[in-house]
Amino acid sequence: MLNGLKPLSRSLRWGMVGGGGTSQIGYSHRCAALRDNVYTLLAGALDVDAERGRAFGEQLGIAPERCYADYQTLFREEAQRPDGIEVVSVTTPNNTHFAITKAALEAGLHVICEKPLCFTAEEARELVDLSKKQNKIVGVTYGYAGYQMIQQARQMIADGLLGEIRIVNMQFAHGFHNQAVELQAESTRWRVTPKFAGPSYVLGDLATHPLFVAETMAPQLNIKRLMCSRQSFVPSRAPLEDNAFVLMEYDNGAVGSMWTSAVNSGAMHSQKVRIVGEKASIEWWDEHPNQLSYEVQGEPARILERGMPYLSPNALADDRIGGGHPEGLFEAWANLYRRYAQAD
Repeated sequence: MLNGLKPLSRSLRWGMVGGGGTSQIGYSHRCAALRDNVYTLLAGALDVDAERGRAFGEQLGIAPERCYADYQTLFREEAQRPDGIEVVSVTTPNNTHFAITKAALEAGLHVICEKPLCFTAEEARELVDLSKKQNKIVGVTYGYAGYQMIQQARQMIADGLLGEIRIVNMQFAHGFHNQAVELQAESTRWRVTPKFAGPSYVLGDLATHPLFVAETMAPQLNIKRLMCSRQSFVPSRAPLEDNAFVLMEYDNGAVGSMWTSAVNSGAMHSQKVRIVGEKASIEWWDEHPNQLSYEVQGEPARILERGMPYLSPNALADDRIGGGHPEGLFEAWANLYRRYAQAD
């Protein structure tokens, strides 16, 4: 169980690109990074408005001279300092992630980037090659994968408790954007603007989360082929989709399905991952993240609870408080940040 002691001999010198005062995701990154005494925020280029970013940085305790106007200046100036940052978080709109991550690696920094890391397989391969060349880590914050019950599911599948995997069903289908809310809400507008969001809305913004959770649970499965149907039910969002269905075939013969939507009226996140094996199934729901449903054919369904001694060591390693007390998304993010810091 975690108790606040530093897992490293010293805190890592950390900076941010993006994540200014109006950024919800920036706040999530700071909560995660600072929770376990692993990182110290020393520098940043926090806002496209340099003065606004500087003022916010000073409120966070960053020295004025280390609140920079842009990421290029941040990387250049910090590289000249003996106490310069050694890791940076990228919390900017989607279309900037690849260029900023590449520049950070070239500057000799480890990177923790918001998803998506990039838009194409070619860009991804370029970043993989560059990170290996520079011997630097690149982490992507699929925050839900930090929940302990995801590790429990992974261990159960590895131990063969489900048998051969047959079906993977994934869903992230909320209803918050069932109307053109972006016309009034600037914080939503970039998500449906191709210039900033890239070639996709819900597939890139939502579906990647349950897909990554499923891949974390069952890393032995590789998608062989897929087909997709995309819709723009709010016409002004075209060509970006606000609803999509995906069918997949895995290399072991298993099949998968994904429903992702921003127009599922009345729903909250409705993010679920269900993995069906020949002997049993498991299901995880992000609105009850401390639980995992384990269903063996012919037996009563069992609800496994976070923090209980019957869980695997990997599922218990990140506990911050005993079973019966809820842990939430900030704790899941903090688990990822701490693991990035401890990675070789």
